[in-house]
Amino acid sequence: MVCGAIANNGVSKIRRIQSFLREKGFYVIDQISNKDYSEIKDFRDKKDFAEEIVKHDLNFIKESDILITIADKPSFGAAIEIYFAKNIGKKVVIMSKNEVSSPWPIAFSDKIVRDEEELLMALKEFKDKLS
Repeated sequence: MVCGAIANNGVSKIRRIQSFLREKGFYVIDQISNKDYSEIKDFRDKKDFAEEIVKHDLNFIKESDILITIADKPSFGAAIEIYFAKNIGKKVVIMSKNEVSSPWPIAFSDKIVRDEEELLMALKEFKDKLS
């Protein structure tokens, strides 16, 4: 599963990495195909919908083997998804072309990559260890 900040063009980054991975032969869970909430600027009066989104995403993390997090900019949701994934024994890959100014995603990651090429190498390493 690929996660990251949703707002401000974040969805398109997630979709781009999902497509890239599919083209390379990976099965990718698509948690945003029917839950694109990128246009919502304020969830304060949408508690039920917020809970629905969280439950939806956490269930998909449970189904995933690896959580790939685009960490180009901070995201409350992505941070919690990383923490949740690690606590249930999932592998976490942090991907950022930019500097990562917080120690938190780095501390909870199994691999840190800068681009798609490094991402493929990291996923191959995980696959080789399982074989």
